[in-house]
Parts: sequence; structure tokens; C-alpha cells
Amino acid sequence: MSVDTFIPEIWHAQLMEPLQRKHIYADVTNRDYEGNISNVGDTVRINTVGDVTVSDYVPNSTVITPERLNTADLELVIDTCKYFAFEIDDVDKRQALGGLMPAGMRRAGDKMRNLVDLYIAAFYTGALAANTIGTTAITTPTLALDGLTNLMVKLDEADVPEEGRWAIVTPWYKALLARSQEFIAVTPQEALLNGRVGQCMGFDIRMSNNAPNPTGDDFVVMAGTDQAISYAEQIPIGSIEAYRSQASFADVVRGMHLYGAKLLRPEFLAILTASKT
Repeated sequence: MSVDTFIPEIWHAQLMEPLQRKHIYADVTNRDYEGNISNVGDTVRINTVGDVTVSDYVPNSTVITPERLNTADLELVIDTCKYFAFEIDDVDKRQALGGLMPAGMRRAGDKMRNLVDLYIAAFYTGALAANTIGTTAITTPTLALDGLTNLMVKLDEADVPEEGRWAIVTPWYKALLARSQEFIAVTPQEALLNGRVGQCMGFDIRMSNNAPNPTGDDFVVMAGTDQAISYAEQIPIGSIEAYRSQASFADVVRGMHLYGAKLLRPEFLAILTASKT
């Protein structure tokens, strides 16, 4: 319902706001190529180097012929633009004792963070077939642990470094893991700072309600390192602004958010489709 439905008899200065979701998927990407992004359609070009041949050498016999070092370009395109805009009538602002504007800004920021996480989570479809584990029933702590173990093996077989590995699970998957002796929970303070909820099988475990849901009660558990996906974003200078409405006695706030991502190393992702039943 709109604010103007409230009768200003007793209004508390502290507004009650909806619960917010944390930034999880964006936090496991890298920002190495963010560069100078200012507009939708800006492109970050990333050079990759091909393989180098290693050959046998026989002293006084082998003639060395250098090979040309091959490079290839990958493009990280800033192809997504989101905006928000809301207004607060002077009467409503007075009733809420000035608390509406900051509350609205927090809600706008939370909504944008949530959209970014959904955007990055969808990159699971780009994982290599060799790193993908099909739909598996995860109904016990043992099966939840087995799922992580299988993801670990997939990454090991792809020569993915052990350092910095993460896995993002759903709340129900995390609840099963928490009943396993191998799961090491973090303190509430640590969880607030970085979104981690524990460690298990060499993974930093993070929990999200934005895990992709391909069908029914099947949810994607994504694992990897921050080298798999590169993310870039920009809030252009001056794009968040407040001004007086020309049509009413109200303050208007609007803002814009540009972003894009690229799956650079598909072999650095491993995917398990976990079924609740």
C-alpha cells in the first residue's frame, strides 16, 4: 500500500524494512578487467596466450626453430543496464520523520545486488560437460558430503588450483552439511563480513537463495575459483542524483548501474544438480 494511506497519529522514526539478500555470486568472481567502464556496450578486451610446445633437445644436433606465440582475444561486454527511480512526497517525508529516503536507497541497492547475483549464477550453463554432475538426490549429510567430494574431484582432474576454492549451496544443502563432522562452521561475525558459512572438502562454503533452479526441486551447486568468471560494473559519475519533481511537491532519486561478466575459464567451474528428493 502507498505511504499516503497512513494516518499520521503515531509514526515511529525507525522504519521496518524487508529482509535483504547478500551479494554472494558476485563476490566469487574476479574484477581484474574492470577498467574504465562508462557506458552500456563498453568492451574490455582480454588477451589469452596459447600453448607453448616443449620438444626434445639433442646437443650439437637439434636446430631450434622458434614458434610464433599465439594469442586470442576474449571480450567482456558491459551489456546490462539497470536503473531505479522513486519519489517521496513532502507530506509523506514529514510523516516518516525523514526515514523514507535512506530506506528507499537501501532497498534499491539491495534489489540491484540481487539482480547481479541472479545474472552471474546463470553462468553455470557454461561449465564444461566433463565438469558437470547430473541430477543427484541429496537427502542426507553423507550424500551432501559426497556431492562436494565429487565436485572436488572434478576440479582436481581439471588441474584447478586448490587455493581459493568456493562452493555455493542452498540453505537446505547447508543444513545437511552442518550435520557432518567434516563441516567447519564459521563464526556469525565472519559470515556477516564475507558471506561464508563454513568450510568443507577444501571449499569455502557460501549459501544463497539465488541458486539456479532448473526444474522442480533440483538446485544447482556451483563450485570453482575466482578465476572462472570475471565481472565488471560501473555506477557512472553523476548517475545517482536527487532533484525536485516538476509535477508534485516531492523529492525524486534515481540511479543507474552498468555491468557485465564473462566466463573466462570454463574448466575452473564444476556443477552439481542437487535434488531435494
